[in-house]
Amino acid sequence: MAAIENIMEELYIESMDDEARGVGSPDGVPVHVDGALPGERVRVRIERSRRSHAVAGLAEVLLPSAQRVTPRCPHFGVCGGCVMQHLDPAAQVAVKQRLLEDTFQRIGRLRPPRILAPVHGPSWGYRYRARLSVRLVPAKGGVLLGFHERHSSYVADLRVCHILPSQVSALLLPLKALIAKLSIPDRVPQIEVAVGDDGVVVLALRHLLPLRDADRALLRSFAAQHGVHWWLQPHGPDSVEPLEPGDAHRPAYFLPDYGLRMAYRPTDFTQVNPQINRVLVAKALALLEPGPDDRIADLFCGLGNFTLPLAGRAREVLGVEGSPALIERARQAAQSHGLEDRARFLAQNLFAVDAAWLRAQGRFDRVLIDPPREGAQAVALALAQLDSAERPRRIVYVSCRPASLARDAAILVHQGGYRLVAAGIVNMFPHTAHVESIAVFEPGQAL
Repeated sequence: MAAIENIMEELYIESMDDEARGVGSPDGVPVHVDGALPGERVRVRIERSRRSHAVAGLAEVLLPSAQRVTPRCPHFGVCGGCVMQHLDPAAQVAVKQRLLEDTFQRIGRLRPPRILAPVHGPSWGYRYRARLSVRLVPAKGGVLLGFHERHSSYVADLRVCHILPSQVSALLLPLKALIAKLSIPDRVPQIEVAVGDDGVVVLALRHLLPLRDADRALLRSFAAQHGVHWWLQPHGPDSVEPLEPGDAHRPAYFLPDYGLRMAYRPTDFTQVNPQINRVLVAKALALLEPGPDDRIADLFCGLGNFTLPLAGRAREVLGVEGSPALIERARQAAQSHGLEDRARFLAQNLFAVDAAWLRAQGRFDRVLIDPPREGAQAVALALAQLDSAERPRRIVYVSCRPASLARDAAILVHQGGYRLVAAGIVNMFPHTAHVESIAVFEPGQAL
């Protein structure tokens, strides 16, 4: 394709990329098109053209996909929170599965021999955790509150959001009005939302300047009217505290199959989708196959989301996490559930470990890895350097970014001699381009 912009092209869309853009390849050059779906013939306007690829805007759908649906949200197309509402939810799962397989092949030169059945659940009202951005923009009418616009740092001003629980969606307009009344509406950049499995809504207000007594009174009135709990965050995430000193309510999610109630602070990391998280924990444990005599490592353990369920089935579990604050809360959770004898915790930067560090922890029979988007490259390299007698019998890797998983899988397989046994997706974020996945590895032949 010639490096020409602002021209019209007719394309057949073959696939979707990791930003949920349709991709067609005339003359072998990929063209990425917002809003286009696989199987469609579309007319597009080229916006940016390079030798390796082009980006285009959708001008007209000439032949629509049978899986195209009408987006439910009035903000779709502007708000960056959802980018796939125009695609049937079942088709979204299939697209994400194909993306995972393509990423394994493209980055890792791997093909999973077994594709796991996808994990999926409710498509609406699933997002129990969210960070709402706040901006005061007088030129746009005052306070804006919502997620960022797609491909922009601007805030999409939301009136409704169908991926949030209904009681949170109903708070969007009242929250805008509340922020506008505060003495520092231009110094409130965000509100963290945490909905416990008991339905109680906790809101954490990030404020860059101190609140006045009148501001606190407004927050108390809002809490009483709408049945929510306010926390205040004047600095970093660990500075968050309840508005009312005597308010001991913390949001919590439940893992009923394991008798666990996991309380957390509203700025702690937890999975946004508690329904899928319950299934994910069960799936990960079934794939890991822990035994009563096993010693297990849970790396990037956070609050103990996998550690505590594993502790009920193994001889010992070591949970490792970079945040000392999360490690302390994981220890408290283990104690409150009577699991402190089988669940130990260690604060350690897992992006800077090596084989010597891993050996120093003692041999593990099984390892579970659940890293952030950056992946677990240092951990994969350390596991790859273990001798055959030191290697865990099984590794389960829970990933929130296919590219990181594929890179780390390549290290384990091509450098370490492990076998990729199976992989599949977990649709933690319906209607978004986010792909959560899970993969299983076992030792291969001795090196």
